[in-house]
Amino acid sequence: MLHTPSGGAGHGTTAADSGLMSIGTVLNALREEFPEVTISKIRFLEAEGLVEPRRTPSGYRKFSADDVERLARVLRMQRDHYLPLKVIREYLDAVERGEAVQLPVLGRQRGGEAVLRRTEAPAAPRIGRAGLLAAAEIEERDLQEWESYGLVTPLEDGSYDAETVTVASLIRELGRFGIEPRHLRVMKAAADREAGLVDQVVAPLRRHRNPQTRVHAEDRTKELAALTVRLHSALVQTALGVRLP
Repeated sequence: MLHTPSGGAGHGTTAADSGLMSIGTVLNALREEFPEVTISKIRFLEAEGLVEPRRTPSGYRKFSADDVERLARVLRMQRDHYLPLKVIREYLDAVERGEAVQLPVLGRQRGGEAVLRRTEAPAAPRIGRAGLLAAAEIEERDLQEWESYGLVTPLEDGSYDAETVTVASLIRELGRFGIEPRHLRVMKAAADREAGLVDQVVAPLRRHRNPQTRVHAEDRTKELAALTVRLHSALVQTALGVRLP
């Protein structure tokens, strides 16, 4: 059983008296068993729905002992069973609902090495050109212009991934403030550079001979992407001297 302090270096005595812990206290509790865990990792697991800490009126996270134990279970299942976060979340949610479920097994042992049972992953949601125009509430001429600047790019079969709807909608909203697509090329170039940096870090994991290591590549990509987005947002806010809600 993971040892957790009865209180934490939290903000205010009420949370401490009720046994809730700050994220820093949780980090210290977890590091005894998981030396490489970081605050950003805990936040990432929260964003992925693996844990739901309470929030103080001022927005600080407060974790219960059950939250910390759940985090520890997640980290053990990643470390010991090489399970993707989605599989871990579904398993833990089923356990909490009282369902009789077995720990998922992604592979069998062969010569001391886990061999993943890879099933064909469901295709990512895609949308056609007409669907994109309708969902983003734009005209064909708008889409053609944005494609000419490389802001929107169709897939090989001419369809678009679901995230493209978000991109198109944001471009449209920025246009309401007089920001034209040609002005956004610098943002696209910056995003491509950030993606390239993340890919440099993750690429060795994807190419690793150990299949268990490759399982971690997707989770690591999401974690790094989330960190780069947060850093980009913070840098823009700092440059403008504003703080977004």
